[in-house]
Amino acid sequence: MLTVINKSPIEQAKIFFMVDDDIDDHEFFIKALEEIDPSIQCITSINGDEALQKLQRWIGPLPDFIILDLNLPRMNGKKCLAEFKKNKAFSIIPVIIYTTTSEQNVMEEMEALGAAYFISKPSKLSVLCDSIRHLLSVDLGKKRSNVNVSGQ
Repeated sequence: MLTVINKSPIEQAKIFFMVDDDIDDHEFFIKALEEIDPSIQCITSINGDEALQKLQRWIGPLPDFIILDLNLPRMNGKKCLAEFKKNKAFSIIPVIIYTTTSEQNVMEEMEALGAAYFISKPSKLSVLCDSIRHLLSVDLGKKRSNVNVSGQ
């Protein structure tokens, strides 16, 4: 059973939870976050199964954003997004699709499944920083919460 406790957003630094099988993409994204604000935390997973397991065991402030690649091993991004949105506690976390695809039909499908925002994977750090800054300036509607998993 999950217990969600509301916390003021002023009390904690932003937390990103990145799901991407490419470690170079992790490092590039984390470098951009550090450039924007060194207090931002980034937790990573390399596939959808691992991401769901981490979230199910999560204790403490929920991530402010889930950054999700679509091309993942074991469980693709589409299935992973659907699983995130099935869980009441985690469905409030905005899921940001971070991908190389620019196909409109894919973006529409992900939006229909609950994706809140899209970032195209850039090759320049400055472009990624600008995209993240814009993301941070947009109100995506998530309330900051803590989650405690009972019985563990």
